[in-house]
Amino acid sequence: MAATTTTPGPLTGKVALVAGATRGAGRAMAVELGRGGATVYVTGRTTRGHISEVGRSSETIEETAELVTAAGAPAGGTGVAVPTDHLDPAAVRALTGRIDREQGRLDLLVNDLWGGDVHVEWGKKMWEHDLEKGLRVLRLGVESHIITSSCALPLLIRRPGGLVVEVTDGTEEFNRRYREPFYYDLAKSAPIRMAKGLAEELPEYGCTAVCVTPGWLRSEAMLDTHFKVTEENWRAGCAAEPALRDLGDAGVRRAGGGGAGRRSGGGALQRAGALQRRPGEGVRLHGRGRLRAGRLALHHRGRTGGEAGGHDRVPVGGTGGEAPGGYGRPRPPGPGPPAPRLSPRLRPRPPHDSRYSP
Repeated sequence: MAATTTTPGPLTGKVALVAGATRGAGRAMAVELGRGGATVYVTGRTTRGHISEVGRSSETIEETAELVTAAGAPAGGTGVAVPTDHLDPAAVRALTGRIDREQGRLDLLVNDLWGGDVHVEWGKKMWEHDLEKGLRVLRLGVESHIITSSCALPLLIRRPGGLVVEVTDGTEEFNRRYREPFYYDLAKSAPIRMAKGLAEELPEYGCTAVCVTPGWLRSEAMLDTHFKVTEENWRAGCAAEPALRDLGDAGVRRAGGGGAGRRSGGGALQRAGALQRRPGEGVRLHGRGRLRAGRLALHHRGRTGGEAGGHDRVPVGGTGGEAPGGYGRPRPPGPGPPAPRLSPRLRPRPPHDSRYSP
């Protein structure tokens, strides 16, 4: 039997941690990083023996690692599944300690943790929303990101070129409006501020941070739960939804990819990894410094998004999942936010530059 030969990819030799890679765009980003040749540690709470509060058993973190390894075989990319609850600091320290022992480095951290949809009470005022559920939303969407960065960054800053990618819902411009309900608004604004803060603190180590928001995402849950279609007949979901039908063929091609593209596994179309780009597409990036940090060489164009258990969204008329009432609830026809474009925050800037003030 002939030995398998590999051709180094753009990320061969790099080590990535995708926190929240069980499904959706978190899985897709992990797969594409593996396709580029990286060793990708993928984490999540749903395994073949345990289902998280998200309540989906159809995707597991072990399956994600297998998909990463399969996609990465030509370039030597490998997926490593590490079931992790990112609200448990001891578990996250054990995770980063394992990466240190096995690899001695970390080049890319993707904070794609979420899973809070099941706790959001759409349409309720702050004081009407169940307090415990609201605080759980903040723990899943904010505290988990903080814990993960706190534990992983000491390893990442050892080498110049490290990159932190925060994933949220909505561009900075769009999120200036109120993203009701109260707890959801806080959870989706915080990653942008986290990226801003880290982008101020990391450059002295030769690293940087950005925040990305996905556009249209045909994830597993969007297909089988929200629209009840498959990857093969996803257009039927658009035809049944007036807000999507009104986009027209050109709009569907722009938002939905025209039926082409790579799959992340489990039926989800990947639009992620910041390694893919199609004409007319872009991604809003928040942060300071160059996304092409050091020699990591991640392209700064493309759509990325995520699910940490997951980010599933149908942004109609714009980008960033601006669907009031939650992921998968299309926005009625009407004007949306500006089309995504590269942010000037990608470029290094002097301190106290008022042009970059919110």
